[in-house]
Amino acid sequence: MTDTTRFADHAVLITGAGRGIGAAAARRFAEEGARVLVTDRDGPEAERTAGELRGRGLVAEAMACDVGDRACVEAAVAHAVAAFGSLDVLVNSAASCTPDTELFEDGPDDAWALDLDVTLTGTYRCCRAALPHLAATGRGAIVNIGSVNGLQDFGNHAYSAAKAGLGSLTRTLAGHAAARGVRVNLVNPGTVRTSAWEGRDEELDAIRGLYPLGRVGEPEDIAAAVAFLASRDAAWITGTTLTVDGGLTAVNTGFLAAVRGADDA
Repeated sequence: MTDTTRFADHAVLITGAGRGIGAAAARRFAEEGARVLVTDRDGPEAERTAGELRGRGLVAEAMACDVGDRACVEAAVAHAVAAFGSLDVLVNSAASCTPDTELFEDGPDDAWALDLDVTLTGTYRCCRAALPHLAATGRGAIVNIGSVNGLQDFGNHAYSAAKAGLGSLTRTLAGHAAARGVRVNLVNPGTVRTSAWEGRDEELDAIRGLYPLGRVGEPEDIAAAVAFLASRDAAWITGTTLTVDGGLTAVNTGFLAAVRGADDA
């Protein structure tokens, strides 16, 4: 059960919030009393999420925002501050993931650059624009959305490199921002049932068996972790990575199954 007052009087800006994890985070913050600016490169998707929240009597606005464009990012931050009077929480969920080519050497520069620019540099742009406003509140928090791809090899070279870079950015920015009263943390999700997996139920069923907890994640699983790290419950936590992956990176289920199979032979 959510605390409908935990983020009362808080203003939250979320990127990539038109769908998936970002949209779930927007719902979670709004349900807990926050005023939320839902941003996404796809403006109509952002408005759909915000409209759903307003339809439930919650406070949300929408704005199209391409995190690859510094001016657009700065405009979104300015809009949140103007609309809500302050900015307390920034959630960086926007990302780009380009499928790998069959051979590494065939990968085009533009695909590599796009994934890094949106996923890593886009987060940098948002943090840079938001930090002075977060510091002004005395309770500012940034939560970046990483991935288990930044920890182990699950494919997607550029996306994985960008997500790994978020781990480093989170730590270095946490060190800088602590003196300004702003906490910075990272959530690393495992496989999450989002629109990226639409029509791929057989793959999800196969993947599920690799998770010690017996299922893939739901966007709400990640949103709960994000809300915790942004809340006063995590007031003494900064520069950390919270891996939310059903045990995937803690337990090598494939290896264990192979060993047990060999033992039974």
